[in-house]
Amino acid sequence: MSFSNKILSWFQQHKRALPWRETRNPYIIWLSEIILQQTRVEQGLPYFLKFVETYPTVTKFAMAEEDELLRLWQGLGYYSRVRNMLKASKIVLEQQEGEFPTSYKDLLKLPGIGEYTAAAIASFSVNTAHAVVDGNVFRVLSRYFGIDEPINSTLGKKLFTKLAHELLDLENPGEYNQAIMDFGALQCKPKNPNCEDCIFRLECVARKEGTVHLLPKKIKGKKSKNRYFHYFLIEVNGEILMTQRGDKDVWANLYELPMIETPADTTLDALMELPEYQSVFGDEVPRPIVGPIKHILSHQAIFASFYHINIENTTWDKKNEWNYILSENIDKLAKHKLMSSFFEQYYFSAN
Repeated sequence: MSFSNKILSWFQQHKRALPWRETRNPYIIWLSEIILQQTRVEQGLPYFLKFVETYPTVTKFAMAEEDELLRLWQGLGYYSRVRNMLKASKIVLEQQEGEFPTSYKDLLKLPGIGEYTAAAIASFSVNTAHAVVDGNVFRVLSRYFGIDEPINSTLGKKLFTKLAHELLDLENPGEYNQAIMDFGALQCKPKNPNCEDCIFRLECVARKEGTVHLLPKKIKGKKSKNRYFHYFLIEVNGEILMTQRGDKDVWANLYELPMIETPADTTLDALMELPEYQSVFGDEVPRPIVGPIKHILSHQAIFASFYHINIENTTWDKKNEWNYILSENIDKLAKHKLMSSFFEQYYFSAN
């Protein structure tokens, strides 16, 4: 049996029952693909179901408010994905009369859709003969053929893409693409792959050479930088001061508590002496709540400390961009994961 036939045969016995596999609707497939980018199926499934329920059509999605989408997306991270989804849905509504494209070339024109996502939507919806190349596919091909070229190098991307297309089953491209992705997710896993019970155990070069744990290779990204955030929980008569982040940094346009960033970790006494603190809080002494909490993002680590500030002066001059929000409405705001976790663990549980 050929490589593709073996994969398809394995798939018939082991395929996962996933709701987006029950449709050929390109819009629904698009939802699943974007939600599952850099997200495990177990984590992404509840989000997918909620989005399908709330926005059953691309027209409904295009008419949604960004804040509403961000709130539903809360916890998935990489918030630029959902912003690009809103842009793409508006283009489909305005330029395609609400008909989600299925052509690989047309799909690539939409914001947030790259080569992998375009290939997935096109092959899963209309069986276009275009190979998908995601992390699972990279891993399977790298180990099977014993290729040590880094998967994120220019040469590596070209090499693996060419190989994936050569192996593609032209009669069943959509099913084959799903098969090799599932094989990588369930059988040829990143850690502890089931090599002893593998359909390719006699052919896999990495297994023969003892390099399974070394493949695939990847060029290391840029070094992560550390950032230090100091958040202030300020309550006045059942209301909490919140602010919305700008659009030029992490967590763009999401809500959080007022914050001061410092270039390095600092003591409470040193924090209180900063001009940014003095200009707003004066001699008020904050009560530490928790921190620093380490929160990892792409290429940076956030160290967040939280403090409680008791303001008794009713004429206190707060910053204009800080807004009072009723405590019962905090859950309605689109917040990043660090902020929502703080409220769940240290505020709502104590009130």
